[in-house]
Amino acid sequence: MALLSVIIPAFNEEENIDNTISVLSGILREADIEYELIFVSDGSTDGTYRKIEAASKADFHIKGVEFSRNFGKEASIFAGLDIAIGDACVVMDCDLQHPPETVVQMYRLWEQGYEVVEGMKSDRGKESIFHKMFAGAFYRIMTKVIKIDMNASSDFKLLDRKVVNVLNELKERNTFFRALSFWAGFRRTSVEYEVKERAYGSTKWSFASLFRYAIMNATSFSTLPLQFVTLLGLIMILFSVILAMQTLVKYCMGTAVEGFTTVILLILIIGGCIMISLGIIGHYLARIYEEVKGRPRYIIRTTTENIKGNL
Repeated sequence: MALLSVIIPAFNEEENIDNTISVLSGILREADIEYELIFVSDGSTDGTYRKIEAASKADFHIKGVEFSRNFGKEASIFAGLDIAIGDACVVMDCDLQHPPETVVQMYRLWEQGYEVVEGMKSDRGKESIFHKMFAGAFYRIMTKVIKIDMNASSDFKLLDRKVVNVLNELKERNTFFRALSFWAGFRRTSVEYEVKERAYGSTKWSFASLFRYAIMNATSFSTLPLQFVTLLGLIMILFSVILAMQTLVKYCMGTAVEGFTTVILLILIIGGCIMISLGIIGHYLARIYEEVKGRPRYIIRTTTENIKGNL
């Protein structure tokens, strides 16, 4: 029987661990699916890993990894993919906002021959208007950048072992999981789901962290911002030529107005464009610097006993 690996990143999710294990295990057993649940504690400061370790001793289906510090969700996902031994892997959130029953639906589609089953949000659940607007803008931009519809995408998806092997072979340190799974190709389909409410705890994502996440992913997967710098330079050159022609015409006609207003405006506009351009270029240089150093995506502090042999 095929083995399904469910990869569950967890950051300070002590309250959710037992409930997540109970619900997922019950649904997968009822569906007669052989499984392993891999929890990745991303530098949690509460009792998240202790809960995972205790559950692992009571049930061999439960496996756990603890990072030496917080490395982020992307690192947690790829750690799970590195460790998983299943014929197919599902990535989902620890708070069960990704509905567990959809995992069975994904698995059945995989049995039909699909190699990537994408979870698509039909409803984003209870989010602030500001958050929905920001998320919508980010996904519209990413859709144009990678030429794939990402407006309702999420990290909730099933990957065949062939796809997992491709992702694990990638050498880059700055990864964007949901975009890379599109980039890899393979035979794919999608299922819709509604985002559920958290049973326990609160979200660990603030607007500031979401903004940083968006910037990191946009620059790690696309060179469009660099192309924007070139476009901005061309626009400024065109603007300068038009303004120079206007100034020359007025001078020749003897109607030139004395003063520094035009000069000041030009300095402010061009200075602002230069600073934006330098910021974008600097961000890409930082990404290159991080890649050149070749540091690992994550550092594992400890694991549960039932996966030590797989590292």
